[in-house]
Amino acid sequence: MLKPNVPAWFEIPVSRIDRAQKFYETILGVQLRRGNMGGGELAVFPYGGQPQASGALIQHEQLEPSVLGSTIYLNVDDLRPVLARVHEHGGDTIVPRTELPDGIGYFAQFIDSEGNRVGLFSQA
Repeated sequence: MLKPNVPAWFEIPVSRIDRAQKFYETILGVQLRRGNMGGGELAVFPYGGQPQASGALIQHEQLEPSVLGSTIYLNVDDLRPVLARVHEHGGDTIVPRTELPDGIGYFAQFIDSEGNRVGLFSQA
């Protein structure tokens, strides 16, 4: 049976973990924790423990950054300053801040330092 909090974990493939970690720490204003797992090097996003989902940047020989495939949405307080920092640090907006129906909030998508399509969601 599927749990109500559908995502359990996500991984964003990166080519250069140091560059990607710096990019995400800068645009999100957080610190990522480094580690190794299954032959890959990780930089783990902060989270509040179970049952909250989290994920990591991962550098692994079998993974490659891409704009194709699944899109991860990161939940932020306000996506406008994050998008501004994306541009300041070499990323690019591909879907601007867009209002969702029924007052749900807003979303946007950007290309990160590694070439991945990543989404943002905020209620503001």
